[in-house]
Amino acid sequence: MRALITGISGFVGSHLAEFLLNHTDWQVAGTVYGRLDNIEHLRDRLLIFPAELSRLEVTRFIVEETQPDAIFHLAAQPIPQLSRTDPWFTLENNIRAQLNILEAVTQLRLRSRVLVVGSSEEYGYIRPEDLPIDEETPLRPASAYGVSKIGQDYLGLQYYLSHGVETVRVRPFNHIGPRQRQGFVAPDFARQIAEIELGRRSPEVVVGALDAIRDFSDVRDIVRGYYLALMQGEPGEIYNLGSGEGHSVRELLDTLIDYSGHAVTVVQDPERMRPIDVPRVISSCEKIRARTGWQAEIPFAQSLHDVLDYWREQVRTGASDPTPLEMRASDLRPGSPTARKPETGKDSHA
Repeated sequence: MRALITGISGFVGSHLAEFLLNHTDWQVAGTVYGRLDNIEHLRDRLLIFPAELSRLEVTRFIVEETQPDAIFHLAAQPIPQLSRTDPWFTLENNIRAQLNILEAVTQLRLRSRVLVVGSSEEYGYIRPEDLPIDEETPLRPASAYGVSKIGQDYLGLQYYLSHGVETVRVRPFNHIGPRQRQGFVAPDFARQIAEIELGRRSPEVVVGALDAIRDFSDVRDIVRGYYLALMQGEPGEIYNLGSGEGHSVRELLDTLIDYSGHAVTVVQDPERMRPIDVPRVISSCEKIRARTGWQAEIPFAQSLHDVLDYWREQVRTGASDPTPLEMRASDLRPGSPTARKPETGKDSHA
């Protein structure tokens, strides 16, 4: 079996690569646009294509080169907050890359199974009577990011219905773990606490809204769910992935502070508030459980412990990672990189 992971060096992509290498005998290839830090420890076991996927000819080249049995399409602009400052960038980036993957498979007449990764953000504005959220819950997106994920989702359905591409669609809820970049609540808090521990900032943690309740899963559970969904899910179908439990952002922050043992002051910043914030989001994952037996297993507290340890190391070593407030969408826009075969080296891996 051959797998292609787009965005393999990202938060989720790197964990998925680890899972496949550790639990299967598959050959694993991936696309990278940006830093390789998250997969440096895997480089000699991966086939890497430095490329972004806005051009069909680039995407088709990579798919043709790898001839994948399974495609896990993870490359995307993942930050809802950034989609509010530049909505078109998120729509263009996320929808075009998804379209190019599906079109490449269609043009090459491959029998690849394709995992289309949506998001719980597709559900958007959730009412109390909608809980727990199942796959039949109406979609009411509250951001351009949510709209972009609906676009990806329905492109997957369309290519299954129109072209017979074996797509399986998933809607993961919030997931946390080591390697998650800033711009998400757990790493934002963990980094601040790690800086306080090392005396690199005053003992204050800057936060947004704390009362929202979210369905948090560990990324390592989520990537196992991706694998099971693609291998055992029914083509054309959609599956939620979440813990089925609710934890408030305040509980998340208090748990990280307790692990630290430092006295800190919590400072609320109005700039970190979302224009629309849904009070409570909890998933129903009965459909994926009935089909594959998957369920989230890693406890919330363990995930947070691992997140804090990761950021302690990042801060100690001086690793840099700009927040969405510090980056502009124009900094993330693709230039004109071209996919190429990996440079000759050990085992022909780049």
